[in-house]
This record gives sequence, structure tokens and C-alpha cells, in this order.
Amino acid sequence: MNKEEKKLKWWQLSILGTGFIIGTGFFLGSNIAIKAAGPAVLVTFLLAAIGTYIVYDVLSRMTADDPQSGSFSYYSKKAFGNWAGFASGWVYWSSEMLIMGSQLTGISIFTKFWFPEVPIWIFASIYTVLGIIVVLVGVKWFERLGNLFAIAKLSAIVMFIILAILGLFGVLDRGGGRTYFPNSLTTFLPAGLKGVWAALLFSFYAFGGIEIMSIYATRLENAKDAPKSGKVMLVLLTTIYLVSIGMSVILVQLSKFTMDDSPFVVALDGFRLAFIPHLFTAILVIAGFSTMSASLYAVTTLLISLSKEGYAPKKLSKKGKLKVPFPALVLTTGGLIVSIVLGLLLPNSVYEYITTAAGLMLLYNWVFILYSGKRLLTLTRVDQIKRIIATVLILSAVTGSLIYHSSRPGFYISIGFLFVIGIVTVIMNRRFKGAKEEGQRTKQTGLFERLENI
Repeated sequence: MNKEEKKLKWWQLSILGTGFIIGTGFFLGSNIAIKAAGPAVLVTFLLAAIGTYIVYDVLSRMTADDPQSGSFSYYSKKAFGNWAGFASGWVYWSSEMLIMGSQLTGISIFTKFWFPEVPIWIFASIYTVLGIIVVLVGVKWFERLGNLFAIAKLSAIVMFIILAILGLFGVLDRGGGRTYFPNSLTTFLPAGLKGVWAALLFSFYAFGGIEIMSIYATRLENAKDAPKSGKVMLVLLTTIYLVSIGMSVILVQLSKFTMDDSPFVVALDGFRLAFIPHLFTAILVIAGFSTMSASLYAVTTLLISLSKEGYAPKKLSKKGKLKVPFPALVLTTGGLIVSIVLGLLLPNSVYEYITTAAGLMLLYNWVFILYSGKRLLTLTRVDQIKRIIATVLILSAVTGSLIYHSSRPGFYISIGFLFVIGIVTVIMNRRFKGAKEEGQRTKQTGLFERLENI
């Protein structure tokens, strides 16, 4: 990476972050939130935006004080020791693996728009192979196109908003379609506060990616601009989310939102413009695949970083003849194969299960960020209150996943990951302590030898 690529202005990072964060978690995952909360989903997205802002504010301030490519894992280690760096790194790896599985399933569902009879697992298998090929032979080329794909996603949302506004004002024919403005508390909260509670997790999931912002923040011309860049990004992102989802719930009857299509494709289908849903879906598939491929590369790279830190077997960082270490790629591919198998066994539930688990693992890592900041930053009383608010919102999102039976399995999957990581962390912590004590003994021995020579 040359020097020019390493320098970003704060507003460039804001735009890049907006494009990177918008993914299948929003384009398809918002369906789950809409079905749970109805029009009140707007409240859940606003609450999630507040919680996300507080977490990013802590992370960006740590980045501004001490820019590190290892970011959140490094800060966890700095705040609490090796055990926290180990646990944080593997929790994040697990969350990214699940997010990648969610993205893979999401673009497979989008593709079914054209081939409704083809099972999800077949598309997932094809996209997995293509993703591996991209990582092996063309990841740099794909990174160069990352900005274009980010623009494509933003353009798709802007296109939807413009068409929706034209439809609402009668400029475009919606085939006599009704509008569904909530005109009472019952229509605004069809499932009550319980629905809002259950939807909060999936609203948070749509903001997943602020960690990438912190990594790119190390490329800012002025590292102190990281907090400002994130604030602008989150305001822009929240505005886009609220307006586009608000248009969807107004244009489409609540019962028509399903996991077979993006809520935006369902809304656009009512217009007398046959090519628009096809164009929108194509953009989502291309953009979603680019995000999945980037995640595949990032997850494999993270394994290498963990290996070099001593948090994973050294074999995972051996490259051999390939550009990417083969053992790390095999382990990452194994996670995708699990998603494919789940798509074969649970075609109607796999997306919600994986997305729930991915969102939860993401939030567990955000807790690491919040409490690392407590140790590494000088916090005011207002900062402490903000941290408590974010913690309450995150805990609400986590417990909300237990409300409906459809999201409950995802909670158990995330707990399974935490259980395994927790056991391994305890074992590794003993080794870390042993290595530290051995290092101290070696230093003392060296000191005694030097004293004897005097």
C-alpha cells in the first residue's frame, strides 16, 4: 500500500464507512426487524444508532490516542492483558465468520428472485467457490473496486427513496396500491413493546462494521479526526436507514414482508416498472458478493494476525506457494461449508439463525470495546453515563433474541461459541501467565549474572 493510499480526509472515511457498513444485514436483515416491530422498527433503528455511536466514539478515541492496525483486539490486550486480546480476537473472528455466512445466505436468497425453484444451498456453494477464487487470484483488484460497490449500494438506496417518493405523490403508477400510514398506537406498535425489544438486535446488526472504520482510521491524515468522521458517517447512515425503511413500511402491507425478498424489492414490485426490481436485485447481489469476498479475505487475514500474536497455531500463517496461507483459508472455508449445510437442512430458517448469532457475537465484541475504553481513556461523568446507556441497549438487544422461537436458536449458537472461546481462553491464560513468569525469571537471572561480573 503506497503513501497516497494511506492518507484519507475525514469526510472520505465517512463516505467509505457508510458504503462498507450497508450490506445484506440491512437489505435483507431489516425484514426480520420490520416483521417483529412493524412501523415501530424506526424506533429500534434510532436506538441502535445511539448505541452504535457510543461504541464507535469510545473506539475512535482509543484509535486517535494510539492508532493500531490491530484495533479492538489490541486495545483489549492493552486494557486487560493477553487473555482479553485472545478472547476479543476470537470473538471477532467468530462474529465475522457468522456475518460472512449471513451475507452468503443473503445473496443466495436475492438470487432466488430469478430462480425461485433452485435451493439456497446451491447458490451458496457457487458463491463460496467464486469467493475463494477472488481471494486467491484477485483480492487487490477487488479492493480497488470496493469504492464502486459502495457507491452502487448507496445509489440503490437513493434510487429506492426517489421512486418511493414519486409513488407516494402519484407521479409513478403503483397499480392502485394503498399506503399504510400508522394512524394509531396499535398500528404503529402491532406487537407492542415486545416487538420493539425483539427487533433491536437486527437493527444493531445493520450498523455492524464500525470496527472496519476504526481500522481505516489509521489511514487518516489526522488521526484526531476519527471521532468526527464517525459522527458524520453515523448521521448519514441513520438518515438513510430511517427514510428508506420508513418508505417501505408505508408502501407495503406488513404481512407481505417475508424472508424471500428484500423489503425494498417487495416495495418496488408494486410500481409499473418491470425492470426496476431486477436492476435493484442485481445491484444487491453484486454489492453483497463484494462484501462477502472482502469479509472472506479479512477473516483469513485475521487468522494470520492471531497466529502471529501467538493466539492461534503458527501453521495458520504459513503461506507456501499461495498468496494466502492455505491452512487459514481452509479453516475459513470450513465455516462457509457449515453455512451451506445449514442452507440444505434448514432452507427456511437458516438466514435468521445465522444473522441472529452473527449480530450477538458482534455485540459481545462491542462490550469489550466499551470496557477497554473505561480503562484506557479518561472518561467524564457524561462519558460514564453514555457507556451505561450503550451497555443497557446492547443487553436489551441480546435478551430480545430470546423472545421469539425463530431467533432463539441463534442465541444458543452464540452462547456455544462463547462457551468454547471461554474454555480455550482459560487454558491459554495459564500459558500466558507461565510465559510471563518465565520471562521474569530469565530477566532476574540475567541481572544476577551481570552483578556477579561486576
